Amino acid sequence: MSKVIIAGGGVIGLCCAYYAQKAGHEVTLIERGDISSGTSFGNAGYVSPSHFVPLASPGIIAKGLQWMLSSSSPFYIKPRLNLDLIRWGLTFWKQANKQTVEHNVPYLNAILHLSRELQSELKNELGNHFRMEEIGCFMLYKNPATEKHEIELAKEAAALKIDTKILSAQEVQALEPEVEVNVRGGVLYPIDCHLHPGDFMQTLKESLIKMGATLQLNTTITGFEKTGNKVTAVLTDKGKFTGEEIVLATGSWLPIVTEQLGIKIIMQAGKGYSMTFDNMPKNLRYPAILVDDRVAMTPMGRDLRMGGTMEISGLHSPTLIKRAEAIFKAAKSYYPDLQVQFPAPEKIWHGYRPLSPDGLPYIGRHNKYANVTIAGGHAMLGLSLAAATGKLVEEIVGNKKTSIDMEGFKVDRFD
Repeated sequence: MSKVIIAGGGVIGLCCAYYAQKAGHEVTLIERGDISSGTSFGNAGYVSPSHFVPLASPGIIAKGLQWMLSSSSPFYIKPRLNLDLIRWGLTFWKQANKQTVEHNVPYLNAILHLSRELQSELKNELGNHFRMEEIGCFMLYKNPATEKHEIELAKEAAALKIDTKILSAQEVQALEPEVEVNVRGGVLYPIDCHLHPGDFMQTLKESLIKMGATLQLNTTITGFEKTGNKVTAVLTDKGKFTGEEIVLATGSWLPIVTEQLGIKIIMQAGKGYSMTFDNMPKNLRYPAILVDDRVAMTPMGRDLRMGGTMEISGLHSPTLIKRAEAIFKAAKSYYPDLQVQFPAPEKIWHGYRPLSPDGLPYIGRHNKYANVTIAGGHAMLGLSLAAATGKLVEEIVGNKKTSIDMEGFKVDRFD
């Protein structure tokens, strides 16, 4: 077994650490924070095999062009001259076509199903301290054009053996007894589940400590030591950490870390916002994506989280309150009698989703180094793909046959 260093303590890094430690490796996880923030902590909490279509898909460019210059739209790109953004945008444009999507869907579908199975196993292994419910997720819509598109997607899902239920407005309402639902209809995907992502991360953190892993928190990576085609040590502001295997899972900061190794990763940070309302007197029963507005609604026990938007404005960009207001407005449009008030600015959370140009994550070894494994670029599917990514990374590090075909996730596919 190997001494494994994992850079990054988001949900991907934690799952990589969990499966590696479980397999008998000696794990040290290095995280610049304390595992209580970041994109993984405040997201919508979905584990969704229903999200089998990659972000880079036909029609996304045209739709994005309608939205991209409006700072309150579901998709916004802050205009700026940035070579990395231009490179990402051009690659994204080349990938957003029918042929590429048809090539990528089987890979995404396979890893989503693997992750969904593993997530149920994790619930049993760790105890359900993270409020996981396996009741499905709605795709709700108001417009006829959206309804047509979602029903077509449901047919594609059925072809992939994903169960779907197409429901009228009355049938949707019958499943939501506590709140009024103002929709044309919806598609329910029973295979999906949801959980509280922050509680899930805390559960993983506590389990890793009990298993004997080393968690090096509040520690910033400053560089690497290399010998030949291997990385022998990770340098940090808290000292040097040596290892036989290095796993890089630093989310939207991945390109900054890999650049220190001479590896160029095409990625952009897509900021999303969320708001959580505690102890709702009347709450949703089912999580739902409000498709027309690209907003996610997640009941977490008696709490309710609403979130969404995709804002590509660079790391450390300021909070745009109008984007959170758009989420809130959409939520009230679909659920008119929700007893919520728009929160104070300090209650509005945001995080950065790591966006690859084709909607598939980067998972695997880079050809430049024999002992470096990269796990990143999961976009809006970080939690959905976390368990599978952790398992696959453990298999790669252990030189095992991987559970699924990894060709679509090659780290150097855009080199």
